[in-house]
Order: sequence, then structure tokens, then C-alpha cells
Amino acid sequence: MRQNPVLRRCVSCRQLLDRKQLWRIVRDFQDGVVLDRGMGRSAYLCPNENCLKEALQRKRLQKALRCQVNESVIEVLQNRLNHSNDSITKAI
Repeated sequence: MRQNPVLRRCVSCRQLLDRKQLWRIVRDFQDGVVLDRGMGRSAYLCPNENCLKEALQRKRLQKALRCQVNESVIEVLQNRLNHSNDSITKAI
């Protein structure tokens, strides 16, 4: 029996997608803001350039998590985006 996907909404484009397709950013009660792990308030973001750019410009992650997001977290997201774009370019 196949289970229905768990849907989450991107904080930037507001599109509902399967949570496996999105990046998860968590405000962890111990470690601050972390990616993909931990328990706490979560925000989800599409792994594409437009959503990341929009989220940064309009401070969507900060608003969703109700806290400041460190530059290091933003750099990791940008590196992930660059890495996935490199993979796509090599495949073509």
C-alpha cells in the first residue's frame, strides 16, 4: 500500500510540494538554525535559484522561523544550489 506524500509549502513561492523535494531549515532549540535535521520550528524552501533569492531579499526564512538566520546557513544553501546546478550542467 502506497502512502500519500507529506506536503509542505515553500516559504518563497508558496507552492505545495512533497517534503522530500524541498530543503528543510530548522530552528533547533539547542543548536540554533540547522539544515535537514533536528526538532523545532521548520521552514521549507524549493531548491532553485529564484526561491532562494526571493527568500533572502524578503527575509522569508527569518519570518517563518521567527529568528535570525546566520550567514553560514545561507552560504550552505547557496553552495547546495551551485552544486546541483553544476551536476545538471555536467549531465547535459
